[in-house]
Amino acid sequence: MSFSRIDHFEFQHKDEHHDSALDVTRGVEDAPTVSPYFRKKRKRELSVEEFTGGILKGDITVLSQAITLIESRNPEHYGKAQQIIERCLPSAGNSIRIGITGVPGAGKSTFIEAIGGMVEKMGHRLAVLAIDPSSERSGGSILGDKTRMESISANPNIFIRPSPSAGSLGGVARKTRETIVLCEAAGFDVIFIETVGVGQSETAVHSMVDMFMMLQISGAGDELQGIKRGIMEMADLVAITKADGANVHKAQLARAQIQNALMLFPLPESGRRPNVITCSALEGTGLQEIWSDVEDYMAFTKANGYFPSNRLRQNKYWMYETIDKTLRENFFSNPAVEKDLPLYEAEVLANRKSPFTAARELLADYFGAK
Repeated sequence: MSFSRIDHFEFQHKDEHHDSALDVTRGVEDAPTVSPYFRKKRKRELSVEEFTGGILKGDITVLSQAITLIESRNPEHYGKAQQIIERCLPSAGNSIRIGITGVPGAGKSTFIEAIGGMVEKMGHRLAVLAIDPSSERSGGSILGDKTRMESISANPNIFIRPSPSAGSLGGVARKTRETIVLCEAAGFDVIFIETVGVGQSETAVHSMVDMFMMLQISGAGDELQGIKRGIMEMADLVAITKADGANVHKAQLARAQIQNALMLFPLPESGRRPNVITCSALEGTGLQEIWSDVEDYMAFTKANGYFPSNRLRQNKYWMYETIDKTLRENFFSNPAVEKDLPLYEAEVLANRKSPFTAARELLADYFGAK
């Protein structure tokens, strides 16, 4: 082959492959990060009998899965959860249910961690149902109570379950009442329900507990201003927290002020005026006194008959609450209502129809379709 033919061949070869200093030689393709032979194994869902058996044996894993079913919005999960609750109901009810609320910064989680550890050492099994506020925008929650209560979260006799409020009942998770039943059936004889903070949620919590405890902070300059009559009338015990160091005198002063203010309120239905006790979760002072007051309150209300009558009244309350919730959900999920609601809303916003007339017509259409 002559030089001219060789040169011509090399030129054609380079042109054919667009040879350039910028060309990148193709290497070996990367191996897939996930094996193509991997198949995700779907976890078998427990039956109602398996759920019930596990809960009654005190299996925390099964209990947690059952609570997840209760909190689920899936209609199939709801039906299954109700069957589990019905089967656990005969084994429930043998506990002390205590609601714990307080102004932001009162140290609710720290208080529960301190008194919870003390109660467990006394031979009790404790369940802490902590309600976390949900974001109005994203619907998400931090659910950080297990992190905040680090010293007791690993204790096998203490079960901590943070639940998102999901915007219902002013911050109280919709299914907390059913969760209490499962925790009691699992053998937890003390139930703490921690609320989001002072607000509408206290009314809902008060309707599901035997004793309502309010935590108040001293030294903020609003000991009396912070007392909301409606909240204070529900309180069965007031604890002045952070009574340590230089704050002891302020806590004692706040205690006297609140105790005097409570004397102006009518006698509670329980027949027992609430006590005001100072405490420090940091130093562990006052906690034993608070728990002794809890035990005295329980003995007093059981002796005068208020304890059992209050629980029956609460059952009636939650029956009506469930009816209201179910009717509301059924109404808004109705296909005819979903179709007509935007039209009626537009009429109301344009001032062509009153909101009351629009509501009546929508309800008439809803019940007429039944």
